[in-house]
Amino acid sequence: MAEPPAKDGLGTPNILKKLKAEREQHSYKDLLTKWGIPINESEVNIAKHLISKIFEDMAKNVSVQYAGKAQDVGLAYDPSSELERATYALFKLGAVLVPLNPSFNFNQVASALSHLEASHLIISTEVNLPRKDPRSNIPLLQELVPDLQSAKLQSTISSLKQIILVQNDAGRVDTSALKCITPYTSIYSELPQDVKALPDQGLSPTDVVNIQFTSGTTSMPKAACLSHRSILNNGVQIGDRMLLTPKDIVCCPPPLFHCFGCILGYMATATHGSTIVFPTESFNAVATLKAVQEEKCTALYGVPTMFIEELDLIADGVVPYEGFQYLRTGIAAGSSVPSELMKKLHKTLNLTELTICYGMTETSPVSTMTATDDPIEKRLNTVGKLLPHVEAKVVNPLDYDQILPLGERGELAVSGYHVMKEYWGAPEKTAAVMVPDSEGKIWMHTGDEASMSADGYITITGRIKDLIIRGGENIHPLEVENCLLAHPSVSNVSVLGVPDERYGEAVAAFVVTHAEGEGKVTPAEIKSWVRDKLSHHLVREAFSGTYGDGHGACMGLEGGWWAAGQDEDKTRTPARQEEIDDNTEKTMMMMMMMMMMMKRKTRKKKSSRTIRLCCHAPWGNQRMKRQR
Repeated sequence: MAEPPAKDGLGTPNILKKLKAEREQHSYKDLLTKWGIPINESEVNIAKHLISKIFEDMAKNVSVQYAGKAQDVGLAYDPSSELERATYALFKLGAVLVPLNPSFNFNQVASALSHLEASHLIISTEVNLPRKDPRSNIPLLQELVPDLQSAKLQSTISSLKQIILVQNDAGRVDTSALKCITPYTSIYSELPQDVKALPDQGLSPTDVVNIQFTSGTTSMPKAACLSHRSILNNGVQIGDRMLLTPKDIVCCPPPLFHCFGCILGYMATATHGSTIVFPTESFNAVATLKAVQEEKCTALYGVPTMFIEELDLIADGVVPYEGFQYLRTGIAAGSSVPSELMKKLHKTLNLTELTICYGMTETSPVSTMTATDDPIEKRLNTVGKLLPHVEAKVVNPLDYDQILPLGERGELAVSGYHVMKEYWGAPEKTAAVMVPDSEGKIWMHTGDEASMSADGYITITGRIKDLIIRGGENIHPLEVENCLLAHPSVSNVSVLGVPDERYGEAVAAFVVTHAEGEGKVTPAEIKSWVRDKLSHHLVREAFSGTYGDGHGACMGLEGGWWAAGQDEDKTRTPARQEEIDDNTEKTMMMMMMMMMMMKRKTRKKKSSRTIRLCCHAPWGNQRMKRQR
């Protein structure tokens, strides 16, 4: 078990005090001239006043409108300057920020608000989703508030006192009849005379400041309660390990309703004076790469699927291979990062100091992280070492009291400042994952299989539930995925277990090839590749499949092929396909995901609204570009 370091230096009182101290270390003139804006000293003083007071002003106005300390405020809209202001205003007020996925439908929004008994909802008039036209939120509001024309808000959610509407539709949505909805512009002003001092809210480091949903279910959502202390210190330590400075420009395409954008993005950059760039309101690989080029970004964030799509665009010539020389670091996280993908990112995008983060929403979120100067084999094959003030142990998943020896695989459990306080309103679910040891120390059980080396590096080998048990032997999907991704014709892959009458489970692989590889790689070649690189038992049942043409069994996997551990002599008939699909719901879900990925590559690009928000921490200059 890894021992925690000394506890001195941990625990800035609250987010606002940290940001105030950070702000005072930087030159406002430097921040404002960073983007080439001509200013004089008087303008610097005005800007300094506005930037210092902007969040206090908004927090005061929100407070007047009933939000207060310990009250929950849901935010359901895309990255924008309004979102940034609202976030820090709520932090200052002491209200609990609850970011919601903008794509949520009424049932999901209503479930979240009801579960938390939220008092306020801040929402935009439109939602911009990937590869879709903007979606109006007015129908959702009509379900939340049946009589929008009433002077008094009466919602189907009994706790909801106020809805604040951000107008982001460029005049496409008529809001004139929404009498009981509060316009965002009415609670925010940049005029110095409108600013009123906000009384000290008596914030404590242990106060819950952020609630993150970890489940997409609408009936019993899990809402992780995170404190000032947990998310602030996690952001500081993440930025420290990346070696972030005020000179860094971080491109952050992951969403802000997730810890990746909110903490690895906002908190890490804000606590180091770095610039953060949000390429678009929803993920767009082309816009992300162009943002890196145009803004001369030094860091790039993403999950594996984002990076894969970006690399494919460069390989296919959709985005020119230029302008990436300023990149040095970044974060890859969100799911297992295959070593072959890491190698491609090092080579193609110059991310030679790319770091790997491992964690979960319940741990604010990062527990382990590689360093920029870790040996390459450590950055390729491990998730690094523990962050300061974090402990970890590898235990027998069937007996939590049994700590396993170094190098042996078991379930990873972590303990420290970063562990959530609880799942909101779910004591049984909390108790199932936050388990005290014999000394009373609380351990968060991650559900991930891992091993720990003698020098402190942790390797994640898969989810405990995802292990494929074939004839009593454990097979790790990530090991097979790494093997397949090393094939020069393979772009993406996912491996899972499917039911097998003889062995209990068999290995199934869903493979997407590069566009230039279509028709050039066969199932037999892939089978041989796995046999040569790994083991015979992984390919004892022959892979069968056909190349995708957008029809039939391949479900539109254009440029790819579907392969599963089935007997070679079985014909791919509609009846046989139905039998395969019925094997497991996960199989169907994976095929749908791969289909969407391939359609993403071939769909004709349409003009869309693109917003790039560049904000130098919460006090810096902002620049927004809108293209139509």
